[in-house]
Amino acid sequence: MSSLRTWTAALVLAVLAQVGFAQDLPGPVRLDPRNSVIQNRLFGGANVDLTLSKGVPYRVYTLGQPNRLVIDFEDVDLGGVDPDALLDSGRFSNLHLGAPRPGWSRLTARMARPMIVAQSAMTIDAGTGKARLHVRLDNADQTDFDARAGDVQDPNRDLPVANGAQPSQTGSGTRLLRVVLDPGHGGLDPGAEADGTTEARLMLTLAREVKETLQRAGGFEVILTRDSDVFISLEARVDIAHDEGADVFISLHADALEEGVATGASVYTLAETASDAASAALAQRHDRDNLLSGLDLTEADDRLTNVLIELARLDNAPRSRALSGHLVTGIRNAVGEVYKHPQRQAGFSVLKAADIPSVLIEVAFLSTSGELRKLRDPMWRANMAAGIRDGLSAWAAEDAATSQLRRR
Repeated sequence: MSSLRTWTAALVLAVLAQVGFAQDLPGPVRLDPRNSVIQNRLFGGANVDLTLSKGVPYRVYTLGQPNRLVIDFEDVDLGGVDPDALLDSGRFSNLHLGAPRPGWSRLTARMARPMIVAQSAMTIDAGTGKARLHVRLDNADQTDFDARAGDVQDPNRDLPVANGAQPSQTGSGTRLLRVVLDPGHGGLDPGAEADGTTEARLMLTLAREVKETLQRAGGFEVILTRDSDVFISLEARVDIAHDEGADVFISLHADALEEGVATGASVYTLAETASDAASAALAQRHDRDNLLSGLDLTEADDRLTNVLIELARLDNAPRSRALSGHLVTGIRNAVGEVYKHPQRQAGFSVLKAADIPSVLIEVAFLSTSGELRKLRDPMWRANMAAGIRDGLSAWAAEDAATSQLRRR
């Protein structure tokens, strides 16, 4: 894979040398959807042909868990492009367009079966300055795919950085985005239970997998509030986020309904008043064991602390809501289903790290048999982890771009 990466980087620089005059043209670089397509090759594999208004730095690579083709572009405007219109191949299950960081755009195509990048090249029309990126993929078995999948500990490697571009995924510098993942419950508090499976153990497994997915993507530093089946109070979980200097706090849960059937993930942000009765009841269930242990965080605040908390929330409540929205989009694209009202609010004590954007994700419902099967399925969990990664990446790019506005 290293030789392919070196060859691709050299090719990118050669293309840029050919089209230096085109880089000075005014206006954003755009993808031309009418002259772009992803389609099957006659004897297996697929072709990706993308037409741009001019040549730009790019990178082509593959990622596993789930198997994906990823193409990163510098300064390409993908707004208004319909992913479904580009995709004309049954060898990919879906296509997602996004922004991994400010100044960069990303096309991610999930594979229906393993394929490897056999060729990638960008050519420039000398008359118009338009660029055409061609990527050829060949069929492969999973072992070969895994061996060739890109090592993306640093996703910016091989990519020339534009003048003034900031590779940061935070609004406060060039360091990694520090994410505290909180697997719900644990130890004497197993959480919801169904068919011999506890919420605490499932969420610990998922949290470890999300951590690995984020670290493989690059740009993230991940800390778990617990890495074994132990009890940690809600107050201590919030303290961990503060002590670690978290940029984001995400608590992972899987609820069980006492009656009725529900499916799909939902993402909660903090509110004094719940968005509905079910959300209020859910927050009470999640906090109940902590209250019994005498660690009710809601009673720990004096008037001065409350004022400071409210001042912090004025800044971070919109950021938490934006994070919630991006996570819902990422999860929906990754697993195909979310709860009917996926963005919700409730008074979860664990979300009271007021100065840190914080959300609680109910990834599924243990009480629904189909949902329990999903939670036990490693591939489904891999998709969920990928959705959380994509949502976080999109939010981080947006948050960094607006950080200067917040400081004014």
